[in-house]
Amino acid sequence: MKTRLLSAFTFLCSFIAFAQIQGSVTDSKNEPLPFVNIYIENTYKGTTSNEDGYYELNVNTPDTYVVVFQFLGYKTVKKNVDIQSFPYTLDALLTDEEISLNEVVINAEENPANIIIRKAVAKRKENQDKIKSYKSDFYSRGLIRIKDAPEKILGAEVGDLGGGLDSSRSGVIYLSETISKLEFLRPNKLKEKILASKVSGDDNGFSFNNAIDVNFDLYNNTVEIGNQIITPIANNAFGYYKYQLEGVFYDDRAHLINKIKVTPRRPNDPVFEGYIYIVEDQWTIYAAELDLTGIQARIPAVDKITITQNFSFSETDSIWAKISQNIDFKYGLFGIKGDGRFTAVYSNYELNPEITRKNFTREIVSFADEANKKDSTFWNTIRPVPLTIEEITDYVKKDSIQIVRESKTYQDSVDRVSNTFKLGDILGGYTYSNSYESWNVGISSPIEAISFNTVQGWNANIGAFYTKGFNDYERYISIRGNINYGFSDDRLRGTVAATYKFNNKSRPFLTLSGGVTTQQFNASNPISKSLNTGFSLFSEENYMKIYENSYVQAAYSNELFNGFRFNASIGYQRRQALFNTTDQAWYPKEDKMYTSNNPIDETAFGVAPFDTHNIMKFNLTARINFAQNYLSYPDGKINIPNGKYPTVILGYEKGFSSSIDNYNFDQVKLRITQGLNIADKGRFQYNIKAGKFFNGDDIAFMDFQHFNGNQTQIGSGSYLNVFNNLPYYAASTNDSYLEMHAEHDFNGFLLGRVPLLKKLNFNLIVGAHSLATPDNSPYQEYTIGLDNIGWGKFRFLRLDYVRSYQNGFQSDAILFGLKFF
Repeated sequence: MKTRLLSAFTFLCSFIAFAQIQGSVTDSKNEPLPFVNIYIENTYKGTTSNEDGYYELNVNTPDTYVVVFQFLGYKTVKKNVDIQSFPYTLDALLTDEEISLNEVVINAEENPANIIIRKAVAKRKENQDKIKSYKSDFYSRGLIRIKDAPEKILGAEVGDLGGGLDSSRSGVIYLSETISKLEFLRPNKLKEKILASKVSGDDNGFSFNNAIDVNFDLYNNTVEIGNQIITPIANNAFGYYKYQLEGVFYDDRAHLINKIKVTPRRPNDPVFEGYIYIVEDQWTIYAAELDLTGIQARIPAVDKITITQNFSFSETDSIWAKISQNIDFKYGLFGIKGDGRFTAVYSNYELNPEITRKNFTREIVSFADEANKKDSTFWNTIRPVPLTIEEITDYVKKDSIQIVRESKTYQDSVDRVSNTFKLGDILGGYTYSNSYESWNVGISSPIEAISFNTVQGWNANIGAFYTKGFNDYERYISIRGNINYGFSDDRLRGTVAATYKFNNKSRPFLTLSGGVTTQQFNASNPISKSLNTGFSLFSEENYMKIYENSYVQAAYSNELFNGFRFNASIGYQRRQALFNTTDQAWYPKEDKMYTSNNPIDETAFGVAPFDTHNIMKFNLTARINFAQNYLSYPDGKINIPNGKYPTVILGYEKGFSSSIDNYNFDQVKLRITQGLNIADKGRFQYNIKAGKFFNGDDIAFMDFQHFNGNQTQIGSGSYLNVFNNLPYYAASTNDSYLEMHAEHDFNGFLLGRVPLLKKLNFNLIVGAHSLATPDNSPYQEYTIGLDNIGWGKFRFLRLDYVRSYQNGFQSDAILFGLKFF
């Protein structure tokens, strides 16, 4: 403990030694003031104080300066200094701002706050366009704490989270910093070059803090924070907010600032609550202090988010520019509680430089060479916001822990504990790990894989696996095997697969697999094993139809270039029909019996839906994400699909060299899918599929195009790929087809306006689904439902009414859905 305190003290001293203009900011009671904006007058060179009230302003040239201290709720202080040498200590004491209504002329006919906001809305676009482009320096720091962490979550050990927990199981679990260069071009081009990145406890790590994720422009109509949040000066803001003028004050340049309280008209709408400060006559934003709940953001784990933004005025440019932003949050779920903060400082602006779209590519974040190798000397000279004692201690503690934890002795000792075989591992599965050499081997739980169907009866799986990682799992090889035994058909089947991942950028995968398995005729597996087990045993409804497939296959996938990924596979298959071998049911009924395992004719007991045969199969799929942006990390690539354009998937499938000539075929496929945010009206999504078979008149039934049906009235996952009132194989085709799904989630837009209902925080969802094939009349489904049903943070239920038509009204149903955030 003494060593750690000494290290922290040394770290602090080194920080002080490299400081330029430094000092502390306090209030009239001598209490430290955190997140005060400190900058050189008429420039955008600045910083903020840390949580302890300390600051460091990186000024390198001796000269005469005017240092400005600005903080909401306090009078701005200016200090003239003549600096001859560094470091230079400059403390500041801020006094409470005198906010009053004395200067406000009250108009009894209209709320004065409404007048101000109307003018701000009218000037919103003009003020936004004053900064058409910019270059700037950017600093970001992220800190996440946890409090009273449990020992286990859902039976899994939590551990000490990388050394972040103290004896009370509380502490810092994430601390990271970045230094970047930004370039921006309106309306939405932003790229970031990260010059330095630091992660506490990981000297090889790269921070996930970036400017893209916190680029919240309150001049836009909405900002995306989980949900599309309507801003207080949006064009439609008066439909969502109530405004109250709290008072006015003058800043250091005699600008009259209006402090306006913004309150949601409806508590669960996607809006803020708090204060926005508007500059009189210019009608620009001076600052903002805005709160958002997890319900409003549609982030269940979050209790509250607070965004604070501060702007600075340059008389040289006559422009207000954002100089700092803090995002504070509190979270809690499954007994886990905590808080955090992401601090951002923008400085050294170059406003409206000559930048064109040619300056930008799809790479929106990149790292300079050796960005994660900067030493403490570098950070102490360039870090604009000083570390707090808590942060210094965390760096020192975790950096020292990392040295120990990366040693073979330590990792072997941890493995010895976790590798100890326990009686419960027989049923729950067991993993043996060698952390130092990055490999593990184990068996899966046989209990989790027990299921029932009328072909195999009760059947159980047991799997084994081996994984070996290279370069922190940027590359890895994985081998998995599975053995399945059916007790009723007395048949042992097994499969094995080996996968190699080549890198973490284009993510090429090569997989070799083979074995004998049972497989649903619809390879999309429209009904799960657990649902089929329940419906079979309780209701004598054996919806799952399966056949036996003996196969060997090779598959390869890779991103050839940004936004274009292909998957290819070729394999040999021997396919054989299977039949029911059991009629076991827990609640048998005299007037009910299981159907056959023939999906073409469920009354055709003992009749095979196809002849046993061998066939070669080739599949080629290309996925195109148009205008896809991406983040380039030295150890990987993160793709960001562009929602403005649809994703297009092209496919070609060929069956050839079959032992039955008529089973050879070709199929071409097209899929188009997209999700769009419709301003404050919710989210619209669609999924369109089309295809055409060639030479497929007499092919085996499993090679037909099957459409995901549902006969259980239980929904799960996305509803954009399923007909929830269609029998599983009623519309299967070996000809051309067109399948369309569309759904709109109003996201509280309608129900949030209905008295009483708005308190429930439900979402209204409407959908339409259509299917057309040459052999059947067009089929349509229309749905209306409620989503986000539940209590508190646990909202995982959905309820839909489904009505289907085919040559007129066909049937209707109530669908119960489960989802997990």
